[in-house]
Amino acid sequence: MASQPAHRVTYPKSQQIEAQGPPRNINHDSAPAESVGVDGGARSAPDTARPRQTPHTRSSPSQEARAARRASAASRAEYNVPDTYANLGETSNIPPVQNPDEESAHQYESLEQERARQQGYARDRQRQNEDPATRAALQEEEKAEAAGYPVSKTATQIYTISYLIFFSIFGTLARLGLQALTIYSGTPIIFTSIWPNFAGSVVMGFLAEDRMLFRQEWGSPSSNGADTERGSVSVDLEGARKAHLAIKKTIPLYIGLATGFCGSFTSFSAFIRDVFLALSNDLPEINAPSRNGGHTFLALIAVPLITISMCLAGLFFGAHMAIFLEPYTPSLPFLFTRNILDRLMVLLGWGCWLGAIIMSILPPYDSWRGTATFALVFAPLGCLLRFYISLRLNGSAPSFPLGTFAVNIFGTAVLGMSWDLAHLPVGGVIGCQVLQGIQDGFCGCLTTVSTWVAELAVLRRRHAYIYATASVGTGLVMLVAIMGGLRWGDGWEPLVCTH
Repeated sequence: MASQPAHRVTYPKSQQIEAQGPPRNINHDSAPAESVGVDGGARSAPDTARPRQTPHTRSSPSQEARAARRASAASRAEYNVPDTYANLGETSNIPPVQNPDEESAHQYESLEQERARQQGYARDRQRQNEDPATRAALQEEEKAEAAGYPVSKTATQIYTISYLIFFSIFGTLARLGLQALTIYSGTPIIFTSIWPNFAGSVVMGFLAEDRMLFRQEWGSPSSNGADTERGSVSVDLEGARKAHLAIKKTIPLYIGLATGFCGSFTSFSAFIRDVFLALSNDLPEINAPSRNGGHTFLALIAVPLITISMCLAGLFFGAHMAIFLEPYTPSLPFLFTRNILDRLMVLLGWGCWLGAIIMSILPPYDSWRGTATFALVFAPLGCLLRFYISLRLNGSAPSFPLGTFAVNIFGTAVLGMSWDLAHLPVGGVIGCQVLQGIQDGFCGCLTTVSTWVAELAVLRRRHAYIYATASVGTGLVMLVAIMGGLRWGDGWEPLVCTH
């Protein structure tokens, strides 16, 4: 079915908060007068520079009190410094966190707010379904609405699953290939899980910010910031941007790229495994003095610090690249995606999975089973399980994505058990290769870093720190309990399967 022409909309530029100037130095002997408002918060005199207040950005009493405490701590400058000192980047008056109270002045919207709206919508629908008359009316409305969609709900689900299968296999191959490329003599980073996690986060950031790839699904967005009108209809620009994001994230191809490829390209379980191997001194050795307790602590914190910082940087870098490349990013043809690619992916997704199974049964070389084919067999299972668990659990707690947390911890536990069994003299070569496939395929696709850091970036700061600490801490405790007993007990046996 041909697409209907849509209104052309443009995106607004970020609203700017104008300040009257840099804060003046305050002399304790002649401090500016302050007045106390009815809410008990200290208010500075009119000549004190403050951001312009709006009904949406007015400070709360506690925030005004904190601002007053900060102002009272300032003192008169004692040094007559040259004017050129103002050119030092370290002395600029712009703080690293420009929105410490996370107010809406910066158009900041958290994941908690979105999930709270979704929960409110679900509660409203549940209350409406309790009334037989309202339920019947809703069912009729849903039938009429479903008849207007060119693609049915069943077909949408089939396309989504097919995309997830194909991109989970593609993401697993990309992860294994990139890890192989980054193993070399003299490498500056000796744990190879960092590179797929970083690269997958970059792709996730690009997809999350991009407004051009799926432009034909909803209209023709532009980012010149000008208000437009079509006839007498004024376009709600910010609403149009949010509508684009909402529509984009329901397209099976986008779900396949973000959930399937990025989620399978990155691996939380491999990340936590490297944290444990750093703790147990089992990462590749370099020529250096023997380790002591302080070195063990440094090794323990090095892997999570490097991984989280690089992946968050990769997420924002990908988003910045999407903004920079917006004038040059092509849009996927609407008819090609809807009528050709979706249907073709049903054959490609299931066909690639069947091909991986056949290659595992009859491989040209036995070593292929351990290096790739078994991982490709188990990859779609992990990706689909993550997809459905996230659908089920992520909305239950707005401040803590329970679905992502559950699959990351469960996948980490399975990887720990598979690692132990692979390093025991049981199962022979085939058993060792199957266990390797479970680690690289099932656990690698069941767990994800790209989604995890994307959630960390949009959660409120306190909740983000809690979520990150709980994920890394629980995963590491899980591996210490599972792998630590064997490692610090009888010790690991060499792998019987060579890769």
